Amino acid sequence: MTKNKSALVISAHAADFVWRCGGAIALHQERGYDVTIACLSYGERGESAKLWKQDGCTLDQVKTARKAEAEGAAMALGVHDIVFFDAGDYPLELKREQKFEVVDLIRKVQPDFMLSHSTYDPYNTDHMYATSIAMECRMIAQAWGHNPGDKVLGAPQLYLFEPHQTEQMGWKPDTFLDITPVWDKKRAAIECMQGQEHLWDYYTNVARNRANHFRRNSGGMAGGRKSEYAEGFQSVYPRTVDEL
Repeated sequence: MTKNKSALVISAHAADFVWRCGGAIALHQERGYDVTIACLSYGERGESAKLWKQDGCTLDQVKTARKAEAEGAAMALGVHDIVFFDAGDYPLELKREQKFEVVDLIRKVQPDFMLSHSTYDPYNTDHMYATSIAMECRMIAQAWGHNPGDKVLGAPQLYLFEPHQTEQMGWKPDTFLDITPVWDKKRAAIECMQGQEHLWDYYTNVARNRANHFRRNSGGMAGGRKSEYAEGFQSVYPRTVDEL
């Protein structure tokens, strides 16, 4: 039996994958990919202000709430699997053993491509740390000397999804993906994130703006493809192609 193609998202916090690449997740799931999401933390300390404003709220209660939101969003997107590492946030820090757990997941998934954050984020260092983890673990997963006998990783592209303030992050998209056919799924996933309702319309507007860039870069006034919602990504590694 032919194995489905696969993709792996490495998300610093439990909500990041929704805002930034929910459309890519849903679209590739519909196209037969098995998309796995790795949430390194729940975002329980720094990404859950609305929950913390409730009287008597505890850390475990916040974790439970954010995990439930992320699972609901993953279901809305049709995700193949979602994995929680519970490494803590603000700051996000993984021990050596936890890094090897990420490596094990990468080798298990054998992704055709990976997704994570921008390489620089002065507002949220958890984000750029997650990408450094993605790059480091991708490297280790390619090493024949790490757990000899395991299937090593090939060379999947790592795409960096859009940060919150692109002009501050040095993020330059070179790939635009039309997510119009799955926008309803992404919006449903967005609305699962009750702890960050203030971002719902913000990321809806981002998707509309990126659709403008999709149309412009697919032909513009000379006949660009129609798109109402899109996501932008920046590739990290060179791509090998037979034609441009």
